[in-house]
Amino acid sequence: VFYKVVSGVVRVCKFLSDGRRQIEAFHVAGDIFGMELGSARGLSAEAVSDCALVCYRRRQVDMLAANDESITRHLLRFAMENLAHARGHCLLLGRRGAAEKVAVFLLEWADRSTDPAVVRLAMTRQDIADYLGLTIETVSRTFSQFERDGLIGLVGTREVHLKKMAALEELAAR
Repeated sequence: VFYKVVSGVVRVCKFLSDGRRQIEAFHVAGDIFGMELGSARGLSAEAVSDCALVCYRRRQVDMLAANDESITRHLLRFAMENLAHARGHCLLLGRRGAAEKVAVFLLEWADRSTDPAVVRLAMTRQDIADYLGLTIETVSRTFSQFERDGLIGLVGTREVHLKKMAALEELAAR
């Protein structure tokens, strides 16, 4: 079984034996997730906001794909996109400082936004911290520092106005 997000935001995460949570990805409308080998699930999926999903049974999709090459290409594209995202997330976690991680996160969400200058976050600061491998305090301090530096403007806790996109991109070393 795998899923396609129709609306809303879903987080995919792993709960570690010590109780911590590592968020692997956030998925939005149009994203497919849950394509894992075998029947055992290594990750959990949780709704971040009100969501609508479509569930696909692997066996049915395999039968359709056997008769329609375009379905195979479509699934391969989603698998490759998920692999590229996972690779980028791995590098982000291992080789970036806190400010760089938060800048990359904001720019990724700006890319998904209808207005790239305004990022509306469905997730909490704790979710962001668990995604970036940081503490909630570090995420909050970084947001505050970005605001003091004039890079962003905060409207409440969930809306971020990107004021100096070039500076964020330089910080993110994109």
